[in-house]
Amino acid sequence: MSDQGSNRRQWLQASSLVLWLGAGQVASAAQILAVRLWPAKDYTRLTLESDELLKASPSPSADPSRLLLDIEGLQLQAGLEELVGKVRSDDPNIAAIRISPYSLQGAQGLRLVIELKQAVSPQVFSLRPIAGYRHRLVLDLYPSKPPDPLEALIADLQQRQGPAASSARPGTAVPADPLGELIAERDRRASGSAASTPPQAAPEAAPKAASARPQASDRLIIVALDPGHGGEDPGAIGPGGTREKDVVLQIALLLRERINARPHMRAVLTRDADYFVPLQVRVQKARRVQADLLISIHADAFFTPRPQGASVFVLSERGASSSAARWLADKENSADAVGGVNLRVRDQGVRQTLLDMSTTAQINDSLQLGGAMLGELSRVGKLHKPRVEQAGFAVLKAPDIPSVLVETAFISNPDEELRLREPDYQQQLAEALMRGIERYFAKNPPLARNRPL
Repeated sequence: MSDQGSNRRQWLQASSLVLWLGAGQVASAAQILAVRLWPAKDYTRLTLESDELLKASPSPSADPSRLLLDIEGLQLQAGLEELVGKVRSDDPNIAAIRISPYSLQGAQGLRLVIELKQAVSPQVFSLRPIAGYRHRLVLDLYPSKPPDPLEALIADLQQRQGPAASSARPGTAVPADPLGELIAERDRRASGSAASTPPQAAPEAAPKAASARPQASDRLIIVALDPGHGGEDPGAIGPGGTREKDVVLQIALLLRERINARPHMRAVLTRDADYFVPLQVRVQKARRVQADLLISIHADAFFTPRPQGASVFVLSERGASSSAARWLADKENSADAVGGVNLRVRDQGVRQTLLDMSTTAQINDSLQLGGAMLGELSRVGKLHKPRVEQAGFAVLKAPDIPSVLVETAFISNPDEELRLREPDYQQQLAEALMRGIERYFAKNPPLARNRPL
């Protein structure tokens, strides 16, 4: 009887403690493991990584310049307080973040008050543990008027060409073929200059003008550069801690400089900073600007440190050319799962189109581009394979753009990791890729440009 009485007293004491503290205080709250902010022109991503699944939902706000995000059952803790100081002045979407407790119908939690710089369309979703991540709560803030890569390209071209380009067609907001219009305006200005040249100077001026133009093309060439990974997805990490996403972005920026230095060429990056871009969006960006080529830049990794050398891959309709190529394609295609894609809004129709519309002509052109790239890379360092390989890389599935994926080196090899970190070697890689692009166009002039998609 005494044991029963003791047990009863312990049960009553525990019950009283629950009533006094409240059930929410007794239950263990989720622990925040990391907070991250990824600002970019395309969108800003806020990520809360925790040891448990978090539930959150946006709340209505009377102030359109403010977004409220309520997170259930979460308590204020040191990890969350770091979020306030992570807001950058150059973030195009977020001005500031405040955190406060909230209570709604007896439920306790925290509210994030996000001060906005512009109208946004928020997306909130959760990601299950994968790779080195635990549970992640993701808030993506997309501008209500998203940036258009084609409009950005046109604006950049107009700025480079001077005021005359922007006033070429007064009263017309968007030409039917913007790139074609800009090219036609360039040619008109060139013809006007030639007509105003004194007759005695014409014989000398004509040869100079002809030699300055590319022999293989009389129109602007657009090259889409795709630095792999980014943001939540670091890509491969070398034994010394070098992250693939950082190295390939630097190489892409160097290559962009070289492309833009050519008067007849222009580069467009699928990302120009450290943020995540889904695979299908990378392809869509290249198609939106009617790119003539797509070059996806990576730095390979393997289970052991021994493999070394550069590789070039193109799409395959009949399966991978080797088991290693298949393994690499599967790994690269998993970037969406690591980087974090909101599956609820994913455009399955577009995704299926990209999977089914690959053409033999595109693959043949890609093989020629890949061969030119591989030949130039062999002058910089070792090759992992002496031939272009093929596999089902999702980022190469633009049906109308010759596309290659370049693995610049094995970042998992300690020696190659050190080389990838050297600015001189990054310059050499960018130069080799530039020579490969020019070799390809010397034999394969670009076709007439279609109307915008």
